Amino acid sequence: MRLFLLLSCICFVTPVFAGVTFISPEKFVSQSFSGQPPKPKILWLTGKYKPTVKAILGHKYPALRIRYWGKGHRTVWILEETGKEKPITTGIVINDDKIEKIKILVYRESRGSEVRYDFFTDQFVDSQLLKDNQLSTDIDGISGATLSVSAIKRLARLALYFHQNTPFAGTE
Repeated sequence: MRLFLLLSCICFVTPVFAGVTFISPEKFVSQSFSGQPPKPKILWLTGKYKPTVKAILGHKYPALRIRYWGKGHRTVWILEETGKEKPITTGIVINDDKIEKIKILVYRESRGSEVRYDFFTDQFVDSQLLKDNQLSTDIDGISGATLSVSAIKRLARLALYFHQNTPFAGTE
């Protein structure tokens, strides 16, 4: 009987951690451009970018290209980074070399989902990238969400780096 209860709990609990979508990437991009997003562009992670990306993340980015949207001095990035075990999909809006908004789009970890709340993400607003590829703002952690916090901080730095080094930033 106990084994049956244990297996039942595992079967019903496991899907909950498969991932929670708070907002679709498409909707985030659309909202970021007041319902009229520009066509997506592609940033190829060539040798030029690889060393800095690896320094920021501590590992290679798992894709060879990244889609982004740019209009004027604003770019929108949909990036993923692993917290403890699973990727966290994050939308980041950069405007005039500063973070305008960060939103957790899909959270797949079993713990640490507090990073999705405004009290955490609002700390990033107006952050810039310093010469050593660190954020200009100190970001307070969340007890029990240390790895998720670190992942979001790395993604913020990465989005700022990409924005500053994107050949198409400032066009359209």
